[in-house]
Amino acid sequence: MISVKDVARAATVAAMVLLAAGAVQATITIDTVPVGNPGNAGELSGAGAGGVGINRICGAVAYTFNIGKFEVTAGQYTEFLNAVAKADTYGLYNTNMWSHAAGCKIQRTGSSGNYDYSVAPDWANRPVNYVNWGDSARFTNWLTNGQGNGSTETGAYSLNGAVSNEALLAVVVPSAAQRATWSNGAKPYFLLTSEDEWYKAAYHKNDGVTGNYWDYPTSSNTAPGRDMADPLPGNNANYYTGASPYPIDSGKYTTVAGEFENSDSPYATFDQGGNVWEWNEAVIGSYRGLRGGSFDYFDGLLHAAFRSSDFGYPAGGFYNIGFRVSEVPEPATMSLLVLGGLGMLMRRRSVRG
Repeated sequence: MISVKDVARAATVAAMVLLAAGAVQATITIDTVPVGNPGNAGELSGAGAGGVGINRICGAVAYTFNIGKFEVTAGQYTEFLNAVAKADTYGLYNTNMWSHAAGCKIQRTGSSGNYDYSVAPDWANRPVNYVNWGDSARFTNWLTNGQGNGSTETGAYSLNGAVSNEALLAVVVPSAAQRATWSNGAKPYFLLTSEDEWYKAAYHKNDGVTGNYWDYPTSSNTAPGRDMADPLPGNNANYYTGASPYPIDSGKYTTVAGEFENSDSPYATFDQGGNVWEWNEAVIGSYRGLRGGSFDYFDGLLHAAFRSSDFGYPAGGFYNIGFRVSEVPEPATMSLLVLGGLGMLMRRRSVRG
């Protein structure tokens, strides 16, 4: 039986093989899942819900969208760097990716104008880290513009060279109405998730147009464990407990995409709890939004009520921060994906009872 991890690994390996075989540029594939039930109600997140942070009703989304099934991987980000960062004008590469013990092991060689990037095989299918909000937004613009030599400065976000905290905080994010307009267009748009999109995909019970949510993004109201064997019914994630093993995976701080293959959200996303924090579009004071906790934080930060971003400076990139993408696909693609998503939901319900 082919596992979720095998599918995710195959996509990364395929891109790397194309590059090794002499292809001018590999094309990466972002594996997405549909998030339906448009018009669902949200719920309170923050201090008023027993968590941390400024109160906000989260999770209500009026349109159907796709979301990355996994966090963006180091292998995918390496292809992005090789396509657009030969001179690295916008500082898309962080040397800590290679040198830090918890880095995602992307290495840069050569000189400006001729930089080349490679990723250690054991890390290619683990999440990229040391990426800031601007790096992540540029990645999504590049996807929208067809990869290859596609622009990083235009797309869902008009970045216009923005690299500072102030400039990145000022970047206008597309409204729900704009996203809905794009769904009638001729091409897909890739974005960072809005906070509501991220929250819905992680916690909503996928039970129609409701306001019903789980507490954790592993389809559970009970804090997850850390069992990498992840036996049914699942409910495990990569986070910190103070107990061994740490790092969790034979000395590696992050786990591969889909490692906890029985611990997905109701919409079939993986690792929205733990592994690495994930950027979203929210602006909270002087910070951009982060959600989901990481390998070096306790399980309370995986909870739906945790809404603090007190280290999310948009120009800052750390060892415990990555991202996943959202997509507004073209209409024909959406119809097929929704049908596929309904079939997937029926299979999941038959397994979980």
